[in-house]
Amino acid sequence: MISDTITITDCHCAFSQIKKLLAKVSFWFDSRASGHAPIFLRLVLAYEFAEAGLEKLNGDNWFADLTFPFPFNLLSADLTWNLAMGLELLGSIALVLGLATRLTSVALMVLTVVAIAAVHWPAQWQTLAELWQGYAIIDKGFGNYKLPLLYLLMLASLFCSGAGWLSLDYWLGRKFFNRHVAIGD
Repeated sequence: MISDTITITDCHCAFSQIKKLLAKVSFWFDSRASGHAPIFLRLVLAYEFAEAGLEKLNGDNWFADLTFPFPFNLLSADLTWNLAMGLELLGSIALVLGLATRLTSVALMVLTVVAIAAVHWPAQWQTLAELWQGYAIIDKGFGNYKLPLLYLLMLASLFCSGAGWLSLDYWLGRKFFNRHVAIGD
């Protein structure tokens, strides 16, 4: 007579099979796909910074109305405008190509921190609850640092992981420096 009940051994065997399948899928992604992940961050960041750079290229300089943090406050509004525009445009190209990705990420992180301090940070806040109101896309009187903060975190991720396999950094590293390194570089 066949029993209709499921035993603990049957459950253990099923879970063991599921665990093996998940391990195989995870190994497949780790060995074939994880080095490609940075390209998605690179492309979205390149688009966003290129868009900002093109707006500056085709727009009027509004930096004269801003107060920049030290040492950027020592530079003229025209110079900071052109530096920001140049970095946004050249940085976008570098991100698309995956060229000098870590250096580009650091430079764009500095630009983003300056932008948060000069444009997106709330003018006045007394409590963390008031500061938290600035974590928004649109400034409703409390700042709007949400997008720049997300860009900052995405750039930090690129800085830590490198450009990935689909990049000039990876190709140049293998070609000229005989680098056969981990997936993230």
